Amino acid sequence: MTEDYQFSTRIVRDTVRVDPETGAANVPIYLSSTFHQKDFDHFGKYDYTRSGNPTRDALENAIADLEGGERGFAFASGMAAISTAFLLLSSGDHAIVPKNVYGGTFRILTQVLGRLGIEHTFVDTTDLSQIEQAIRPNTKVIYVETPSNPTLKVTDIHAVSELTKAYRCYTFVDNTFMTPIFQRPLELGADLVLHSATKFISGHSDVVAGLAVAGNHELADKLYFLQNALGAVLGVQDSWLLLRGMKTLDVRIRKSAESALKVAAFLSKQPEVRRVYYPGLPQHSGFSLQHIQASSAGAILSFELENEAAARTFVNHVSLPIFAVSLGAVESILSYPPKMSHAELSEAERIKAGIGSGLLRLSVGLEDAEDLIRDFTRGLAAIKEKKHETVTSVN
Repeated sequence: MTEDYQFSTRIVRDTVRVDPETGAANVPIYLSSTFHQKDFDHFGKYDYTRSGNPTRDALENAIADLEGGERGFAFASGMAAISTAFLLLSSGDHAIVPKNVYGGTFRILTQVLGRLGIEHTFVDTTDLSQIEQAIRPNTKVIYVETPSNPTLKVTDIHAVSELTKAYRCYTFVDNTFMTPIFQRPLELGADLVLHSATKFISGHSDVVAGLAVAGNHELADKLYFLQNALGAVLGVQDSWLLLRGMKTLDVRIRKSAESALKVAAFLSKQPEVRRVYYPGLPQHSGFSLQHIQASSAGAILSFELENEAAARTFVNHVSLPIFAVSLGAVESILSYPPKMSHAELSEAERIKAGIGSGLLRLSVGLEDAEDLIRDFTRGLAAIKEKKHETVTSVN
């Protein structure tokens, strides 16, 4: 049985399917929009690729098994997966969402779902009392990002799931940062897991994709109806590329997480760095909880410099990470949340969410950790030098 294997073995077995006709070791790319039906009255499993495709099925089955869910779904993007999940709600329903939620999720809630009569309340989901106080008779979903983007706050998935069971609503968890390698929310009581598979699951900055895994049959049927009705499915070639990326997910993310801890520890000791956000550091408020509900702190960290000018100087003087949106690739990626992932938030909203003007987010890739540290040392030295020049010119 698959569940008897270690996770690294399961991920290979789930992504390698030997073709019974040819013996090919990779899932074929079924570039067909439609499928011949042999019987006038009884159609086969596949009829039209929007509704189902063998290549996409292989991917969806793989992520369902890795997350321990009932059924997986592959979408055209992470936001397509998240938006479709929220459309399980109806006009008059209410959702509770983290106040520092990803900017794309913030946008769909505030500018789209609100027009459809779906209400929301932003709270600090790390505080269970705030969540419970926000629950209304019409609350249908408590949405969780943990660790959160970009300040890496840790929410207790099991405790939130117990709340949702008591109040008869759903728990949705964005598991992009952890992947099923490090964290499996369905095992902690969640109902639906979501991924921007563009990130770690792909791992190569060459696919835009979203994944969802439903924890029970009823929810899976509802989500499939919406996926088929809306048509925001992942294309066949991208499904194949995502399967290919998933094959090495285990070794990639473990290596990146190991390096992230070293980089975070280094940054936490530097005078130019005001604060490091990484749940693998003992001083992080979510350190204990993170290591209860996940097997690692992951490969993402954020750090706060004095201001935007310092952040600009740092970015302009490092050479290894690319400066870009997104994360979870083989290359390290630096991003500036106020103008990138959370640009949809106003300045007041960003400050309220703890996203300061000097905040940089780092997705640690597969470069050697010591090389990254040397590179960052140069960036921090440039900040110090520029500050010294400013003080000298003023005097």
